[in-house]
Amino acid sequence: MTTAQWFLLVGSLLLLMGLTAPLLRRLPITSAMIYLMVGILLGPTVLGVFHFNPLKESALLEVLTEVAVLISLFSAGVKMPVPFSFARWRTPILLATLSMSLTVGLVAAFAFFVLGLPLGAGVLLGAILAPTDPVLATDVQIRHPGDRDQLRFTLTSEAGMNDGSAFPFVMLGLGLLGLHPLGDYGLHWLGLHVVWATAAGVAIGVLSGVGLAHLGQRLRGKASGSDLVYDFLGLGLIGVVYGVSVLVDAWGFLAVFFAAVALRQTEVKLAAADDAAAPGMVPSRTLRPDEDPPAPADEIRPPTVSEGSLVFKEHLERLSEVMLVLLIGGTLFQSSWGWRGVGLALFVFVVARPLSVLVALAATRTSRSLRWMSAWFGVRGIGSLYYLMYAIQHGLPAPLALEFVQLTLIVVTLSILVHGTSVKPLMQVFRRQRRRTPDGNA
Repeated sequence: MTTAQWFLLVGSLLLLMGLTAPLLRRLPITSAMIYLMVGILLGPTVLGVFHFNPLKESALLEVLTEVAVLISLFSAGVKMPVPFSFARWRTPILLATLSMSLTVGLVAAFAFFVLGLPLGAGVLLGAILAPTDPVLATDVQIRHPGDRDQLRFTLTSEAGMNDGSAFPFVMLGLGLLGLHPLGDYGLHWLGLHVVWATAAGVAIGVLSGVGLAHLGQRLRGKASGSDLVYDFLGLGLIGVVYGVSVLVDAWGFLAVFFAAVALRQTEVKLAAADDAAAPGMVPSRTLRPDEDPPAPADEIRPPTVSEGSLVFKEHLERLSEVMLVLLIGGTLFQSSWGWRGVGLALFVFVVARPLSVLVALAATRTSRSLRWMSAWFGVRGIGSLYYLMYAIQHGLPAPLALEFVQLTLIVVTLSILVHGTSVKPLMQVFRRQRRRTPDGNA
């Protein structure tokens, strides 16, 4: 396809989504499903108008998916509810660590015993498919900073963290394949890629987010009415945090998510302190009968960095979703739908994800309905594509790379279709159960 045809295709899709938005909200489909179907229709599966080869374009696709995930992680982080409490974050932390590790192990076992892949390849495949996705999980993602839905919070924060917590397993898989040093008894991997990279990523993110919140407080009065300033600050935070993390071998995805969380948390605390110091504007003179009183301080306060930049980031997130899901559809052939890919997808959806979630949350007080909903909605997507391209760029042998591309694309495609079809009906059932059981023990 020519550049003009791509512009025409993407523009037409965006117009279609905008004009049919009220109808789509009533149908059990998601925007990603529409983009995927268009990609499959125009791709080699049906019409053959275009074909995107992820092996030949792995470097480009790595950058595209990397940027998409970073923007999505920032958007998810600034929507986290405040104030922070470990009791509320316990569930997503368990999902992003224990559940994720169990998923990697289960997928590695399936790849080794059923698909006949080497152990290192199985671990790498598990690491690619274990993270849930913050880009495509729109319908189960926190909608705005004031969203208090526990399920949305759990799935969004899990996706924000496990895109970083998957990286140690990626490096372990590459090491077992001889593509990366693990050190004696794996000590190099454990010290650098597990302990240091995780701790440093969280620390860089928190310190950067807190720092920008304090700087942003000083700029708020000067930047009033200029949304562009907040867009620059938000994008700048993403770039600096990720760049520093890569330079010091820390997990950049983890750092960006926690930078956004710390930014939002700190801004809310600073705003509360300002309100306590100046609770409102008191009129200095007697008002005329036809004159309105001055607005309270919290109504005339300019937006924070997280508030001012969120809409722009969400627009970038949606645009990246259009392009990348179209490309996914344009990679598939009819021959791609073999038993290996479909069988792996079914194993991930109905065995690995549910089992790992139920085990991880067994000792918690999480309600039954939330456990089962979390067990089902482990959406796979752009994050998995990034890790796949990362592995290819780091020397994954061509035969393995080709098989991994086929397996991963089928899992992601089926996740978009299966989870996308079920999200709206199941969310309605979940809400009805929560209304009947206010104590959350449904």
